[in-house]
Amino acid sequence: MCKYLLIACLFIFSCTQKETKSSETNSLNVKDYFNYGDTGVLSAGVKMIPVKTDKGTFKVWTKRFGNNPRIKILLLHGGPATTHEYMECFESFFPQEGFEFYEYDQLGSYYSDQPDDTSLWTLDRFVEEVDQVRNAIHADSSNFYLLGNSWGGLLAMQYSLKYQNHMKGLIVADMMASCPDYGRYANDVLSKQMDPAVLKQIRDIEAKGDYSNPKYMELLLPNFYNQHLCRLPIWPEAINRTFKHMNSKIYTMMQGPSEFGVGGSLANWDITNRLKEIAVPTLMIGAKFDTMDPDAMEAQSKAVKHGRYLYCPNGSHMCMWDDQQIFMSGVIKFIKDVDESNF
Repeated sequence: MCKYLLIACLFIFSCTQKETKSSETNSLNVKDYFNYGDTGVLSAGVKMIPVKTDKGTFKVWTKRFGNNPRIKILLLHGGPATTHEYMECFESFFPQEGFEFYEYDQLGSYYSDQPDDTSLWTLDRFVEEVDQVRNAIHADSSNFYLLGNSWGGLLAMQYSLKYQNHMKGLIVADMMASCPDYGRYANDVLSKQMDPAVLKQIRDIEAKGDYSNPKYMELLLPNFYNQHLCRLPIWPEAINRTFKHMNSKIYTMMQGPSEFGVGGSLANWDITNRLKEIAVPTLMIGAKFDTMDPDAMEAQSKAVKHGRYLYCPNGSHMCMWDDQQIFMSGVIKFIKDVDESNF
């Protein structure tokens, strides 16, 4: 009898502890949530963080939302060299949960310094940049979550292979672990969904290397981007700003001329066989209409040591917009589960 009573007491204590942790996250009042301890002239959470490189020290733009020492989320935008702007949608969801999170323009992007030295645009250097930003926001293995979309997901996976000892959780949205596989999926699956006449025009332009031809994007936008990048009939203003501010020089150098496959310096990037090394809790997110194979995203969730898969049946590459409720609820649940040791 005493044995069963002890077990019951331990169970109740465990549940109480979890409920206490959860309630602590959501119980911050507005004043505490937005108290960053700043003095002097306040800047709405915006800070330019210095980043040291072999070519000198530069500054990157960040914006902080919230105050939560247990949950600090750094958002990694896609591209390379788009902007944080299309990730502003997280502002409608994360504050309600009491999460502390950071929007961030990587070096070379619109709101950050844009040095001309092309030797800076390497994956390894970006990994070191992310770790310097992590250190600047005082995040560590007790509270640091990386959430990357597209190139940001690639960067997050590569970062975790070197610095997962600094992480609490990893969220990879819409990025396969192999660029060659991504290219094959675009060529073997997605291209075959296009009107053959349109595809021929696109391939003819690519064969000539005439990527600055306005016709190229005129063809890609309705026939590929509106189908696989964002499926909303009217693109949100934040997405339009992102494309308006994209650094096309860096983007083309690393990604290639478009989202229709990959042809830049990242073309041979492949960590498929290293996913098993990622031990932090990981959420992989795929979408039915994505530029990335959703089956591959699910397989990645099983290849890491502690993975979960979130599928967005109505979403594309920006499923945080076009399948928003499923995307956000799944991400929030993952973060809460990891924070409450329920993962």
